[in-house]
Amino acid sequence: MGAGDGEGVYKFWLSAIADGAQVKQLRQATEKEASKKANFPGFRKGQVPLYAQPQLTMFAVQEAIIKTCEQSLEAYGLESLPGSAGEVTVNEDVKDICKGYKVGTDIPFTATYM
Repeated sequence: MGAGDGEGVYKFWLSAIADGAQVKQLRQATEKEASKKANFPGFRKGQVPLYAQPQLTMFAVQEAIIKTCEQSLEAYGLESLPGSAGEVTVNEDVKDICKGYKVGTDIPFTATYM
């Protein structure tokens, strides 16, 4: 059984919760960074308009989910094969998660690793 013959390749399913406190922290950091670089027409430099707030929240949610997936891979000692990028698929749509999402609440999600 040599490398690349497919032996030892597994697919994992994960049910996890992205920590709401981490989402809140990421959201605050994202807003702070955006306010430093923000240049929205019709707004003072550094001011992030209300219409951009949902995008900041979505970014924070995505980052929290990615970080949770990375932490679970590390916790279980999983890694991709050499020369393979591996694949993580979150089964829920982040846009749907963000609809009505209150910053700071935990986010349950499922993902598959391959």
